[in-house]
Amino acid sequence: MKLESRLNAVPGTVRPGGRTAKVRAAVLEATRNALVDDGFHALNLDRIAAAADVGKTTVYRRWGSATGLVADLLRDMAEQSLPAADTGSLEGDLRANARLVLDTLTDPRMGPVFAAVIAAAACDEECAEALRGFYATRLETWAAVAERGLARGEIPAGTDPVEVLRAVSAPLYYRFAVSREPLSPPDADRAAAAALAAARAGALRSQAPDDPG
Repeated sequence: MKLESRLNAVPGTVRPGGRTAKVRAAVLEATRNALVDDGFHALNLDRIAAAADVGKTTVYRRWGSATGLVADLLRDMAEQSLPAADTGSLEGDLRANARLVLDTLTDPRMGPVFAAVIAAAACDEECAEALRGFYATRLETWAAVAERGLARGEIPAGTDPVEVLRAVSAPLYYRFAVSREPLSPPDADRAAAAALAAARAGALRSQAPDDPG
């Protein structure tokens, strides 16, 4: 029996524990598997519906396109992501963040998913907007570690917490998506140390465009 056969909710809504939530979970898992196996350009709504055991009409009505599937997958990933670390020091928290990014990008399943999503964002504005939303959510969550570091006096007043976290992940994503170099734990630790050094030096302060300092 199709998952949505007795679905009574309004299309596009999610009721935790309800059939709509189960349909969404099945479709997004099928989307994730398809991205791992074949990449974004081979994503096909008919095959996703079959793999999820969901009617094609439901998939087309709710997600509409391959980019719609990817956008919703990114929203789900943002919702399910781990909370920020709290090791007691900014150095430890930034290293934890870098290791989380490393683990995600080198994971046998999540690495290919991110590679496919980044490729999709390069050629489709809907995917690009969804990817920006995903990272905005993650940066906002993890910025709390820099805010705590500010409160403890570990970095100068005026430091932009989001820029600190952006500085941690940027070199790792560069290696992953641009230079296509292997990633290792020392790379993650180096990225965290460099971000912390930049913050301590005042290079990541918030400043108005006309601020000469």
